[in-house]
Amino acid sequence: MTYKGVLTKMQSEFGTPIQYFLLFENDFLNVNQVLGKEMSIRLEGYQCLNCGKKKKIFRQGFCYDCYYASPAVGDWIMKPELSTAHLGIADRDLEYESKVQLQPHIVYLASSSEIKVGVTRKTQVPTRWVDQGAEKAICIAEVPNRYLAGITEVALKSHFVDKTNWRKMLTNEIIDKDLMAEKAKVEVFLPVEVREYFFSDQKEVYEMKYPVLQYPKKINSLSLDKTPHFKGVLIGIKGQYLLFDDGSVFNVRSAEGSIVSLEI
Repeated sequence: MTYKGVLTKMQSEFGTPIQYFLLFENDFLNVNQVLGKEMSIRLEGYQCLNCGKKKKIFRQGFCYDCYYASPAVGDWIMKPELSTAHLGIADRDLEYESKVQLQPHIVYLASSSEIKVGVTRKTQVPTRWVDQGAEKAICIAEVPNRYLAGITEVALKSHFVDKTNWRKMLTNEIIDKDLMAEKAKVEVFLPVEVREYFFSDQKEVYEMKYPVLQYPKKINSLSLDKTPHFKGVLIGIKGQYLLFDDGSVFNVRSAEGSIVSLEI
């Protein structure tokens, strides 16, 4: 079976295990169904996710021009503390930024390689944790805008990491700590303007189960720019990564905007 189209991040459906889907213009693939089978990935070209032109991808699926012009990839995306829509101040497009920034956001702790602090829109729970390959997650606070979530994350960065060690995550070197106990420590570190939003009674811990037949002991990151054609047996899916039997791992999200043909 052959699938062809522009790569975008895998869509996920929360379950036991999590179900993953690759969506193309006229077709889709439930990736779980090809575990244990050989998959061939061939790079055919590029298409910017923003303007749709067949241009080389610069970052995050966008060509160079769109990356520096589109409000969808402003600095406040990666650094939410830079959000300014709550002040009525635009970065690139106030209408777009208001829609994204001025909505409920969750500050959370997640366990994978280490205990990590992070921020996501409420509508992205639990998708954000799945995309990161987290094993467990707990909500710390729900705040009304992205700025408050961002300054909370900054305040907690000196106590928790804010990035996942992807190599440890993919080799299943997982830290197992009591997230409820970790959450109980954070209230005193919260910014004053955020303390009223602290989830003092929230006790739900989300657990993610990934479709992995076997975790590799050593991994090698696969880049389509360097290896435009790859073939291997799929042994797992975690975060936004495909894991293959030879230790190769392919980050689908980092390859967004690539036109590929997949053969199963």
